[in-house]
Amino acid sequence: MSALGTVRDTVSRFTSGSATIFALLVAVLVAIAVLNPSFVEPPSLMAFLRAAAPLVVLAIGQYFVIVSGEFDLSVGALVGAQVVIAARLIDGEEANTVPVMLLMLGFAVVVGLVNGLVTTLLRVPSFITTLGMLLVLNGAIRVWTGGAPTGALSESFRQWGRSGIDMPVLRQLPWALLIAVVVAVAAVLLMRAPFGRTLVSTGDNDVAAGYAGVTVWRVRTAAFVLSSVLATLAAVLIGGFAGVTAQVGQGLEFVAITAVVLGGVVLGGGKGTVVAAIAGALTYQAIDRLFTQLDLPSTTRPVLQGVIIIAAVAYAARGRDRATSAPPAPPHRSESERTPVATG
Repeated sequence: MSALGTVRDTVSRFTSGSATIFALLVAVLVAIAVLNPSFVEPPSLMAFLRAAAPLVVLAIGQYFVIVSGEFDLSVGALVGAQVVIAARLIDGEEANTVPVMLLMLGFAVVVGLVNGLVTTLLRVPSFITTLGMLLVLNGAIRVWTGGAPTGALSESFRQWGRSGIDMPVLRQLPWALLIAVVVAVAAVLLMRAPFGRTLVSTGDNDVAAGYAGVTVWRVRTAAFVLSSVLATLAAVLIGGFAGVTAQVGQGLEFVAITAVVLGGVVLGGGKGTVVAAIAGALTYQAIDRLFTQLDLPSTTRPVLQGVIIIAAVAYAARGRDRATSAPPAPPHRSESERTPVATG
C-alpha cells in the first residue's frame, strides 16, 4: 500500500463513526475526572461500570435488531414487566428464584417471537409491531397489579445487580460488570460467525441477501428474540440494583436506541459494529454522570443530552459520507510496469 493510501486509511478510521464515539467517551471521562478526581479510583470506576452494565446489555440486544434493519421499542416495557412479574411470583421466597427466572426467559422468547414473526411474516413495520407490544405489556401489567406492584425480589435474585466479588484495590468486582463483559464477548463472536454476517447483509439489502440464500425472516426473528432475552437479563440487573417500581423500565427503549445510534450504527441496518454500540452505551452513561458532577437541574439535562448526541451523530455521519465518497486508491504498479518496454 502506498504512503498516500496509508494516510487516507488512517484519516478514514479517525473520522468514522466508531472513532468519533471513542473520542467522545474519552473526552467525557476526562472531564468527569477533572471535576471529580476520585472518579478514577478503582471503587468509583467499578460503581460507574456497574451502573452502565444494564444499558450495555440492552444496547447489544437493540444492536442486533437495528443492524438487521428493524427497531425494537418494546424492550423498556419488557424490562418493567419482567421486574414486576419476578417480584410478584418470587414474593421474597428464595426457593422460587430459579423457577421464576426460567419463566422470565421463556416469556422473553415468546415476546421476541411475536415481535419477529409479526414483523417478518405479516410484514407489519417493526415500529408498529413493537410499539403495540409496548402498549400490551404496560397495559397487561397494570391490569394484573392494579397499578401498584406487589411482592418482593429474593436476595439471590438481587445479588446479580447490586453485589459482586470482594477484592483488594477494587473493593468489589460487580456481577453486573462480569455479566456485561460475557455478553459483549459473546456478541462479538456471534457477529464474526456466519449468523452475524447474514444479519448485517440482511440489514444492508434484504432482497440481495434473499437471493444469496439467506432466510431473511428467520434471521430477523432471531434478532428480535435475542433483543428480548437480553432485555430480560437487563431486567434482572436493574431489578437487583433499583428494586421494584412500576416505572423501572420507562423510556429505556429510547435510551438503548440512542446509545446504539450514538455508537455510529446506522438506522436502517447494514452498518455498524457491536463494539461501537457498547461504546455508545458507556458514553451515554458517562454523559449522565458528567451532568451529575456539574449539578445540572433535571429539566436542563435532556436538552444538553440531545444537543451532544445530535452533534456526535452528525459528525460521525459526515465522516462516513466523506469516507465512502473518497476516490479509490490507485492500484499499486510495480517498477517493471512503470518502465516502458523497448520494442523492436
